[in-house]
Amino acid sequence: MDVQISIQPDTIGGGGPVCGTTATILCCVCAIPIAPNPSNTCSSCLASQSDVTRGISTEATLHQCRGCSRWHQDAGKWIGCDLESRELMALCLANVSGLKKRKNDVAAGRVRLVDAAWVWTEPHSMRLKIRLTIQREVESGGTILQQSFVVTFVVRNQQCVECQAAFRQGSWKSLVQVRQRVGHKRTFLYLEQLILKNGAHRGCLSIETFKDGMDFYFPDKGKAARFISFLEDVVPMKVKSSKKLIGTDDKSNVSNYKYTNLVEICTFCKDDLLFLPKKLARHIGNISRLVLVKNISNVIHVIDPLTGQTGNIESDAYWRDPFRPVVTAARTRLTRYVVLGKDPVYLERNMSKRNVNKKQRSKLALITAARESDLGSNDSQLEERSHLGYLMKSGDVCLGYDLRECQLVEDDAEEARNSGKMPDVVFVRKLYGGVATGESNAAKKRMFQLQRLDIKKGEEEPKGRGKKGKKDAEMENMDEEDFMQELEADREMRTRVNIYKTESIAVPKTNDDDGDREGDDDDEDDDQKITLDELLDNLVLDSKPDADDN
Repeated sequence: MDVQISIQPDTIGGGGPVCGTTATILCCVCAIPIAPNPSNTCSSCLASQSDVTRGISTEATLHQCRGCSRWHQDAGKWIGCDLESRELMALCLANVSGLKKRKNDVAAGRVRLVDAAWVWTEPHSMRLKIRLTIQREVESGGTILQQSFVVTFVVRNQQCVECQAAFRQGSWKSLVQVRQRVGHKRTFLYLEQLILKNGAHRGCLSIETFKDGMDFYFPDKGKAARFISFLEDVVPMKVKSSKKLIGTDDKSNVSNYKYTNLVEICTFCKDDLLFLPKKLARHIGNISRLVLVKNISNVIHVIDPLTGQTGNIESDAYWRDPFRPVVTAARTRLTRYVVLGKDPVYLERNMSKRNVNKKQRSKLALITAARESDLGSNDSQLEERSHLGYLMKSGDVCLGYDLRECQLVEDDAEEARNSGKMPDVVFVRKLYGGVATGESNAAKKRMFQLQRLDIKKGEEEPKGRGKKGKKDAEMENMDEEDFMQELEADREMRTRVNIYKTESIAVPKTNDDDGDREGDDDDEDDDQKITLDELLDNLVLDSKPDADDN
């Protein structure tokens, strides 16, 4: 036990302290020479007679939830704290009785906390120790005694309200049903990555997947409202809400409701081909009616594949007059092309009669390509302008829509194709790695991987049994592969999600051989190819999605 005595200096007539040699006196208990103090007692005797730690507990109990690793604060509140953190220190000090000031305490007997420090304990011991240093005035006249002691906290396991509700059937209070009426799940794969990066699934009791969407169960209405607010920022959507009466108490006038929110996402997906209505095309900058969906956020980003002009379709504008894409980005609709050559194209003005910036002009090129299936059987070639021209070089493989054979769902688009106002092919994206060379195990050799949510299959979702279950599993694997190819070919899309390095795959070496590239000074580097700088380390696939690393 460390004991120190602090003595207030004597003054004469309200002036400064007395200067000179101070005489010593004998301790009134043990008679050893000491400097004069108000109690005329040495530090050892004063410590034996007075207990500074009286009324302060040296043991306390803390409750921690084993499921989410949060700590119980007070009044049903649970907070997340790391071990030996400042937040956990404040929580421990709040549970030590005797440190708080009381109204009836005399000012001379109040405790002043000087220092607090952690004492190391074994992680599995379920004990936390803190060394406290306090001061208290023990005698009238200004004698202050300082003492250090250790407080031990016993950690007990107790489930929080959210974890208790997760183990009960029918415990949810608010349900968010997210639906998109399309034949694939690439949008929900992208939405899942956005949820993981932003932590929007925190507080969710469970997640179920269905054929056309996902269900999110929440313990209260507020957390569901925050999740819907997050969806409004990342996808074009509309929501319908309803509530169902579960029970009511007439005496206290309290009713228990369950809330259901239906969120419907627009039917457009990345790389879909649209044929805009005339009014809408004129409204977003007099853009061409034939556009590609470049990206999906809270607005729909479109681009003219022939001129590179871009535009945005607001969510309200779409829901006022919904329309369907003329060609969806399905694997059966996309055709593989091999690039044979290209020539740069410079446009002075676009369809809206606005000057085209330098960056936009440099991306356009007249691409000479042939279908991969025609190589070796005929000499059929085609030439078409593309906004992806700056990415292409001879020998590259890309995907595109062959509009000569595709079936269009809009009558206006069919008339435009018959009148020759549509191109023969629209290039969608470039292929990279083993996918471009046609390797059978290209997905296993990919240098990055993604984290997934802990999702259960709903009752309508097949469990993988029988022919139908196997077919649905194959379609799901195809959607995942198509989504990974979209990530490989879009740098802007990768900035919005977390992609992790695959440890078991060797990093490919890049060859800086200028002889393999065409000698065109105006060509820009391929800025869409994935690099090691974009990959994150330390992906633990066995950890729980909501677990915190202590």
